[in-house]
Amino acid sequence: MRAEETLELVSKQWCTLQDLMVLGQFGRNSALRVKREIKNRLIKQGYKIPHHVVPMKEVVDYLDININYLESRVKKGV
Repeated sequence: MRAEETLELVSKQWCTLQDLMVLGQFGRNSALRVKREIKNRLIKQGYKIPHHVVPMKEVVDYLDININYLESRVKKGV
């Protein structure tokens, strides 16, 4: 996946299961586990989360995606 594609995907507000599978290069079961972990952590903090999505910011944090690095790659045309 190219940096541009990753940035386009993480620019969404909400992350679907398909998005998570692409971003993390997970299979369906692993993506479901990660989604559940993120959702459970947010619910324990008192947030109400829609059933089928999780906030993209939480996914970026969980997967430790370096947005600044990706942006620098796009600017350099790599």
